[in-house]
Amino acid sequence: MSVYLTLYSPAVDWILMCMFDDCDDVLFDDILKQVNQSANSALLLNGILRSAKPQSIAKKAVIFIVLIRECEDTGFPKRILYNSLGSRLSLADPPESDKLKILNEVWKFITKLKEPSEYVACAETWIEYVMKHFGKKEMNTVLSDIIKHLLPDRAFEEFYPNLLTIMAKILDHVHNYALLFSLEKFMSFVDLFQKDSIKIKAAKIIVEAFCKYQLESVNDPVVISTVMYMCKTLHDSVNALSLDDEKRSVSQLINQFIHKVDYGSNFEQQLNFYVDSRANFTNLDPVMTELVQCVNNLSITTRKVVRGNHSPKTSAFVRACSAYCFITIPSLDNTFIQLNLYLLSAQVSLLNRCLSQAEALFKAGIAALLETPSTMTVDGKAKSSEGFVVQYIQNFLSSLVIVPDNPDQGVLILFKGLLNVIRGYQFDSGETVRVKLYLAVLSSLSAISQEKYLYHVDRVESNDTLYGHDAKFLGEVEKLSVTVVDEILNHLKTLTEGFENLKVQSHVSLLTFEHIVAYADLADEAMFQLAKNLWSLSQKHSYADSKQVTKVMTLLKRKAESNEHASKLMKKING
Repeated sequence: MSVYLTLYSPAVDWILMCMFDDCDDVLFDDILKQVNQSANSALLLNGILRSAKPQSIAKKAVIFIVLIRECEDTGFPKRILYNSLGSRLSLADPPESDKLKILNEVWKFITKLKEPSEYVACAETWIEYVMKHFGKKEMNTVLSDIIKHLLPDRAFEEFYPNLLTIMAKILDHVHNYALLFSLEKFMSFVDLFQKDSIKIKAAKIIVEAFCKYQLESVNDPVVISTVMYMCKTLHDSVNALSLDDEKRSVSQLINQFIHKVDYGSNFEQQLNFYVDSRANFTNLDPVMTELVQCVNNLSITTRKVVRGNHSPKTSAFVRACSAYCFITIPSLDNTFIQLNLYLLSAQVSLLNRCLSQAEALFKAGIAALLETPSTMTVDGKAKSSEGFVVQYIQNFLSSLVIVPDNPDQGVLILFKGLLNVIRGYQFDSGETVRVKLYLAVLSSLSAISQEKYLYHVDRVESNDTLYGHDAKFLGEVEKLSVTVVDEILNHLKTLTEGFENLKVQSHVSLLTFEHIVAYADLADEAMFQLAKNLWSLSQKHSYADSKQVTKVMTLLKRKAESNEHASKLMKKING
């Protein structure tokens, strides 16, 4: 009979909708009286609940509850009426004085439903009303009742979609996560999601809601622990077969959670949180990358707080931050991200005067260069990694200029290590790229041979202070420079045949000439002669680029104004 009567609902709803389109309170009350006195009042009452404006229903919610309670339950179940009422009350609020009365009356009926499917349908509708208008006590009571009805015979396994909807409605309306997660029955409700795929969906709903609605930073241990557990569930759901989009989505959620945790001035607790996060999220490169960035930022924040004046305690702390980065970076699969993080972390360590840690990170960055793949993926397309490597080495060299030598390791040990990498690296576009890097090394060696460097790290003594322009140190710089120049000249000797080779020979000769003019001591007869020979070689076959020649001659002319040897060289090449 109930199924038969529901067939009338669309027609009844449409008729009543037309009636209520322009209906005042007097007419509305008159309709309710007539419905109450008619046969099949439940069908008509349901039509009113579904068709009238939500505000009108909410205003007279108590009256509707009385009408529902008094109408006959034959043919049209009262639970459908209560569901219709609950749906309207989710759109409009009843008077404040009626809210608790409505809940008590409705839930008294719902809790007596024996059939799990009927109970879940009603609970799914009314949970929104409870979470929207009531506090901890009522929330806990309703969740406890849901668990009580669905736990016997594992009935909850049949209603996972409904339970997920209930979960979503709870999180849509309760944004006080300290309150929600401290509810005695909330985690018990979460435990109903025992099937792995459903547990993952529930965890995602919770984390997404937290990231969306938790606008302020959080340091509540209960909240952090709960969301961390949910993030761990999402992390563990990702495996080698997972799609890239899924990995990216999960990583973004976890990173948002990490950024919301802030212990303020308790930096040690903040670092402990990052250590726990690293242990929980080891399989996601974007998360591990973000953690390294966060720890570096924490290290810099510590430096700001002490204004660069580290105490023994803060000094130990920033060293611990450097150690965290040194341990974490090798776990990343992406070599290019590894390289960038090694350099960044080394720079942060240097800024905090953690010299041993900075040296270790620089060395790790140099070693990682040897493992760099020949291609990298950019916007989903594979391209040569050569451009990245060249730019990275140039950035690396600019940092090495101000890194002080370790007395136990020898002079310029990091420069020598990087030079060995440049010498052994296989460049796709040939030796010309290697020569350009050799020239970059020459520029850096010229910078470190200056009596006073152009830039320093605050409170860190670079080699200009350590060696004081000592002759032995300058001798080591000269030896290394000679080695680099020899490598360039050896390459030039191989470019003797063929149009392309001769063109490259001219280009490389001119570049090397430019660097000698800019950085070398032209008073040295051998260097003067080398510059002259390089110029002749660059012009020998008339392949030199005219714009580049003009640029080099402008440099030489400017230097000739204050340097007699540069002036002499200019006369030689013009003569």
